[in-house]
Amino acid sequence: MGDISKDISTTFPNTKVKALLNIIYTSNWINSKQNDFFKPFGISPQQYNILRILRGAGEAISVQTIKDRMLERAPNVTRLMDKLCAKKMIDRVSCVADRRVVHIEITKDGLQLLKQIDADFKDDVLKNLTLKEASVLSDLLDKIR
Repeated sequence: MGDISKDISTTFPNTKVKALLNIIYTSNWINSKQNDFFKPFGISPQQYNILRILRGAGEAISVQTIKDRMLERAPNVTRLMDKLCAKKMIDRVSCVADRRVVHIEITKDGLQLLKQIDADFKDDVLKNLTLKEASVLSDLLDKIR
């Protein structure tokens, strides 16, 4: 099992500092794993998040709704969507009620990509945790926020 003290060759003034730095270190480790996982699919973790949100919505939704549901509050959501549009994973749909509003919907290609990702996705990042430990971890992370 990992030990952040050994991984980054340091000691900590107290347990809370160690816990905070461990969260940051682990977050970066997970981000790296995600980037490696999504690279063969030609998308970023943030683009996957947009596709996941659209699939879950089941209908075209506003850009603002997507921004509100993002796991990572990215200021470059429009650029991310431009890239997904260019890859034909999403479509922009004008809002009938208000022409200033643009809705986004996932395409068949986008849904197909998510099917491929779902087939390859494994929970390896959390493989060392039991279901109970994963639940406790989630509760503790919620408590921090």
